[in-house]
Amino acid sequence: MVEVYFSFEFCHSSECILSLNFSVPKQETLSRHSFFGPNGLRGQWSGPCSEIKVNYPTNDDLAPNEILSLNPVGERPLVSNDTSLKVDKSAMESVLSLNDGRWSHPTEDSNFQFLDDVRSDNIPLSNLRQPLPPPVLAQLQQEFHPICPSKVADPRPGPAKSIQDGLSSSNSYQHLHVPVRLMEDFLRLARENTTKNLETCGVLAGSLKNRVFHITTLIVPKQESTSDSCQTLNEEEIFEIQDKHSLFPLGWIHTHPSQTCFMSSVDLHTHYSYQIMLPEAIAIVMAPTDTASPHGIFHLSDPAGVSVIRKCQQRGFHPHEEPEDGSPIYEHCSHVYMNANMKFDIVDLR
Repeated sequence: MVEVYFSFEFCHSSECILSLNFSVPKQETLSRHSFFGPNGLRGQWSGPCSEIKVNYPTNDDLAPNEILSLNPVGERPLVSNDTSLKVDKSAMESVLSLNDGRWSHPTEDSNFQFLDDVRSDNIPLSNLRQPLPPPVLAQLQQEFHPICPSKVADPRPGPAKSIQDGLSSSNSYQHLHVPVRLMEDFLRLARENTTKNLETCGVLAGSLKNRVFHITTLIVPKQESTSDSCQTLNEEEIFEIQDKHSLFPLGWIHTHPSQTCFMSSVDLHTHYSYQIMLPEAIAIVMAPTDTASPHGIFHLSDPAGVSVIRKCQQRGFHPHEEPEDGSPIYEHCSHVYMNANMKFDIVDLR
């Protein structure tokens, strides 16, 4: 403790004298307030004594009720001999055998022997992985239901040409893979327009890898729609995205909100501009109200259909003359595969 004494002397003159008297602090006071101990910085630090040991109790030293008290409230001990926690073996066997109770009991020589071999080798079932399905050819729909008459409809599409038809080299197409979820996601984006009986359109873009085209991007541009038409706006935005990501224009997709699944004369002229740039380009029509054929993947027949549209100078909805060889103007695609392993991006510019 520091003792301070103040003494004041007043006088009638203008001078005032203040005197301060400090007493010297005791060594005991300095020792009590020093962070470095009684010897200050001159002292030598000594580490902890090795002879002092701390023994922590183990589970063997504790009573059962004391072990339970160490668990947080509401939690059970990690190890318990309670029989109520044992898993029913029959139920576990049912799960491991993929039997939900609706199947008949398998025989001894059934395919479930594989699971027994796995258990005997102590291989965890979580390490087993079912391979992803390979791409499958899009539904060809060789048998067609009649399309309802419509003033905007062309004749119904022709069947997809198979490999056995002996196509010439000019009509042979590279394979084109479409993500399985693309059409479903496009319908979700078009739902608001569909409820208003308005069409919705989008552009399909992608890349070429190992001589196979892959649709990797769905672009939904700004557009103006009616019940039977859809016009894109600000098309320079579409070209900018394709150029920025080095994408091929692989086709287009649009809805028929209240009509059947077909290609109108306007649709044929629209697709002609895609197909002359890339013969593999496709046109996907989504018709959610057509229970017989809710979707279709089409292109112009080549050379018959391409020749008819090239020579046609009409605009708007109009009928087309049939090709001279009697073949359909457009047909279902035979080079398209639905790929469940593909991911794709959606660019909605609306």
